[in-house]
Amino acid sequence: PHPMRIKPRTLKGFRDYLPAQMLPREGLMQTAREVYRSYGFAPIDTPALEYAEVLLGKGGDETDKQLFRFQDGGDRDVAMRFDLTIPFARFSAQHLQDIGTPFKRYAMGTVWRGEKPQKGRYREFIQCDFDTIGTKSNAADIETLFVINDLIETIGFDNFTIRVNNRLVLNGVLDELGIADRSTDVLRALDKLLKIGEEKVIAEMVEGGITEDAAKKVLEFAALSGTPDEMLSGVESMVAGSESGQEGIAKLRELFAACEVAGLKKNRVQLDLSIARGLDYYTGTIYETFLDDLPTIGSVCSGGRYDNLAELFTSQQLPGVGASLGLDRLLAAMEELGMLPETKTPAPVLVTMFDKERTTEYLRIGRVLRQAGISTEVYPDTKQLKKQLKYADQKGFRVAVIAGKDEFKEGVWQVKNLETQEQTTVAEADLIATVQAALVE
Repeated sequence: PHPMRIKPRTLKGFRDYLPAQMLPREGLMQTAREVYRSYGFAPIDTPALEYAEVLLGKGGDETDKQLFRFQDGGDRDVAMRFDLTIPFARFSAQHLQDIGTPFKRYAMGTVWRGEKPQKGRYREFIQCDFDTIGTKSNAADIETLFVINDLIETIGFDNFTIRVNNRLVLNGVLDELGIADRSTDVLRALDKLLKIGEEKVIAEMVEGGITEDAAKKVLEFAALSGTPDEMLSGVESMVAGSESGQEGIAKLRELFAACEVAGLKKNRVQLDLSIARGLDYYTGTIYETFLDDLPTIGSVCSGGRYDNLAELFTSQQLPGVGASLGLDRLLAAMEELGMLPETKTPAPVLVTMFDKERTTEYLRIGRVLRQAGISTEVYPDTKQLKKQLKYADQKGFRVAVIAGKDEFKEGVWQVKNLETQEQTTVAEADLIATVQAALVE
């Protein structure tokens, strides 16, 4: 062997995507693009690398530890973005005069986190975010919910639930209990409710200096159930004296009314008072989306309202609301639920090459089909037909177009439906219609 040969391998926590994974991944991104645009969100992009100071200290100690950070060739302290939100904050502050508000943007891009790789979690992944900034209107919060709903539906899911909450309600309850200053600790503990259970959550809160009575009240609040209306009435008595609590309730009532008026599927949107979202920067409505058939996979689209996106970069307040599609998580779910087609080719039609003298004819017919809007691949070699059909089978082609000496003499083509194995001979004038019909089945 070659003395300098390098063993091909990927870095720990990174992965390659083969066509079978990449085709549906691109399909999801295309769907997201179309849904976002249908609401008037415009695309932006920001660099993968930022000055380290732009990214440091924005998502908490955890994300700081996970930054891929280094000195570039010009001795600048740089780091790779770990999400699309912080770069968006920098972008908004920098381009405020050009973009104007309200500003609706979507962004899709790769982000990097040097965290410990675990099942389904990689150090490099794609995020698909959309946000509306420069407005405090509840209409933007409600529209964000509509986008999430349309997105997951358009991707092909019917059984999913969007859980919503509002941080103002939670803050109102904490206000009334006199523990508003401990909100971060309380929320962190509350977020673990499903994982560690009630007793341990209470113990953790007490350890953090909250009375057992207050801790129990917080859990009582998180455990309220029933219809959104019943739950909100239950909370109302808990936040009677809190202005922010009252405001949160009013916003949630309007949101549920809007879902009904707009005709969202019944029970699609549910009030879940226990979701706090681990991140500290949400200040209003919060969203998490769960697949009813695979709840254990976690939220596939999450987001919320924040008071001031760009406070670290500008004195102008930029409130906003947005969410992010968990692309690879959703793909893993679709794979598990058998929703992905078994195809390794973007082209459904294969023109087989049979007669060496007629190479130009095969290439020509490939073009004829493409110009009719049918993606078509031409096999490059005149191997045995059996070999070419095996290739077609492995890649998931749906139709093969075949011709040999006799067909060329008569000016006809054979069209083979690879799913049903039916074969028909047609004049070239009918070829496009025949292939189209075979693909519609």
